[in-house]
Amino acid sequence: MTDHFLLAHLSDPHLGPIPRPRGLELFGKRAIGYVNWQRKRHAIHRRDVLAQIVADIHAQKPDHIAITGDLVNIALPAEFTEAAAWLKTVGSPHDVSLVPGNHDAYDISTRHHHARSWSDYLRGDDGAAPPAFPYVRRRGPLALIGISTAVPTAPFMATGLVGRTQYEALEHILPQLAQENLCRVLMIHHPPYVAPGRRIARLRDADRLRDLLKRYGAEMVLHGHDHRHAAVWLDGPLGKIPVIGVPSSSASSGGHHHPAAYNLFSIAHSNRGWRIEQTVRGFVNETSPDRITDIERKELTAP
Repeated sequence: MTDHFLLAHLSDPHLGPIPRPRGLELFGKRAIGYVNWQRKRHAIHRRDVLAQIVADIHAQKPDHIAITGDLVNIALPAEFTEAAAWLKTVGSPHDVSLVPGNHDAYDISTRHHHARSWSDYLRGDDGAAPPAFPYVRRRGPLALIGISTAVPTAPFMATGLVGRTQYEALEHILPQLAQENLCRVLMIHHPPYVAPGRRIARLRDADRLRDLLKRYGAEMVLHGHDHRHAAVWLDGPLGKIPVIGVPSSSASSGGHHHPAAYNLFSIAHSNRGWRIEQTVRGFVNETSPDRITDIERKELTAP
């Protein structure tokens, strides 16, 4: 085993452009989403920005890459095919772990397409076919735990749900992995708290997830969804647990959103437990709008 394990984390690529929908595909919530894409989101989520982020990740030579959802936009069948091709450019299924986001289950007619189209990236070590969530992947000193919050919702809503079945499984998984002395990293799309102004996009059963973490613990939680840098500390049985969010990996500089970035975590075992150092790399509006740079470096120790 190496002295440290390097984990990269990106989220919310929102791959564009959206393929031209067929008449029957553009109905209800999809119609609203398509208009929103044409009016403004196409200018925010750019493939050239995403390509630079992925190239920079590859240059860092991480041991593994975690992606926390929202590969597509309005869940057209053709979008899932395009996303499957993009995933291959990021890495092999052994080296890339994925959880779906709410846009990946945007329409009820294609809510299971992500499980079929990206199955090898959503499969745990036990080989169970998706959608078998939560899944567990052991990579070096890490146990990557993939949780799905992707459920179809009504127009203008973007909420998520973990659900009873996943919680019951997590009650067994988390203590078992602790006994194996593995660094438990939860991957989830929706954050386990409600950010200001995000009630219509919240995780509906976040309180139950926080209670689970308080009882059984984890070493880190990674999420996307909010398209911004975020670091929140939740109570665990032995101390605080870092919950880390990241902007969209395709977000252009400018506007009110955070420009594209990703996280790198250097993880090693120490006498005090797990030592996790975070490096945030991405675009910065004020000083280097066209160049990826280190934004922040810090050790994730509880405040």
